[in-house]
Amino acid sequence: MDTSAARRNILARIRSAQGRPAAPTDAERAAAEDYLARHPTGPRPELPSTPAELVARFTLEAERLSTTVAEVNALNDAPAEAHRYLQSLNLGIDAVAWLSLGDLPWSAAGLDVQLRKPADADLVGITGCFCATAETGSLVLLSGPETPASGALLPQTHVAIVPASRIVAAHEDAFALMRAERGELPRAVNFVSGPSRTGDIEQTIVLGAHGPYRVHVIIVRGA
Repeated sequence: MDTSAARRNILARIRSAQGRPAAPTDAERAAAEDYLARHPTGPRPELPSTPAELVARFTLEAERLSTTVAEVNALNDAPAEAHRYLQSLNLGIDAVAWLSLGDLPWSAAGLDVQLRKPADADLVGITGCFCATAETGSLVLLSGPETPASGALLPQTHVAIVPASRIVAAHEDAFALMRAERGELPRAVNFVSGPSRTGDIEQTIVLGAHGPYRVHVIIVRGA
């Protein structure tokens, strides 16, 4: 569902109550951009900067979060790796995937993939990502008509395809990339850091408490 019009209407009413025009003026946008450019960033640890270092750090941090990681050479190799992973755990060949992944050779890889939002009965969800952060091993997912957030949150198993070129150093870099490429943020921005977990009961970590039991990341070196 596209909620951008409803959001604009809500913000317009707020601005009207403040005695301002319904839409931001060019001067307001310029002032906000100037503030972001001049505002000092907080302290950050030393982080990797080269592509190879970013992939290595992301893999290390993701595996610390109980995410499994595999690498393939090209995007079209991702379905075969997804099939290998699912078969290794006897999880079957059925999955749902983002519409944006519709051009990949799922059938040729032996998978029965439906391009739609997941339902309660769907056990495997396959998504891409907007980017990923090396510092925390997190996936950054932006919701949209072709990239529903439920694809990563509802199924018991989440398989994510991550282009190596989209791994950034830290969360600050992820938000900077969103502003540079998207301008206006979508309805939901999700940072996925491994399988869902809780430690509420006797301080014992239990996976799959509020979402996927397992997360498998396929890093595409040539993308």
